[in-house]
Amino acid sequence: MALATPTEKQIRILVADDHEMILDVARMYLDQQGDMSVVTVPDLDAALNAFREEGPFDIVILDYQMPGMDGLAGLQKMVALAGDRPVAIITGNATRNLMNQSLDAGAAGIISKTLPMRSLANSIRFIHSGETYMPLHLMQDEPKKRAAESGPLSGREMTVLGHLGEGRKNKEIASALGLSEGTVKMHVMSICRKLEATNRTQAVVIARDIGLL
Repeated sequence: MALATPTEKQIRILVADDHEMILDVARMYLDQQGDMSVVTVPDLDAALNAFREEGPFDIVILDYQMPGMDGLAGLQKMVALAGDRPVAIITGNATRNLMNQSLDAGAAGIISKTLPMRSLANSIRFIHSGETYMPLHLMQDEPKKRAAESGPLSGREMTVLGHLGEGRKNKEIASALGLSEGTVKMHVMSICRKLEATNRTQAVVIARDIGLL
């Protein structure tokens, strides 16, 4: 087990994978981010023990095919142990079926091992912000949704949506519009509900598909 000394502002991450090279590369890159502290373990049992002994962690990432997982049974064990802390699946074969089953089992997202390290770090920050992360290619495969089915977006929601389309965070949107972060979060939730999107990223994809962006 490799343990980095966390600071108050760091995201504490537990990564479990049976491929040592993946663990080494992920730990080296994420530890260099400045806002992340990483513990790595090789299997589910070690992950459960690490969470009990070294936790709680802000995010747990589990390899779908490592020893002890038994399909999604291992995910459910960690979700039960982690409580309100997000648990995500990482896999080299992210399929629509696995994504849906993982989300149904309580996962906070599914991460592809083909992601560049920079994108991996961003996906972790995205999950840490309270969102659900899914590979873009799986979201783009979803049937197109129509805004009219869920009600039109208000003028303010359209403005917030425009900022989301530019990749801005809630804090940045709040500053630009003179709103509180809580108000922006409520607008984002409303946008996602009306567009039948699981998260802000999917909302942007759907909005572009139906011509709102």
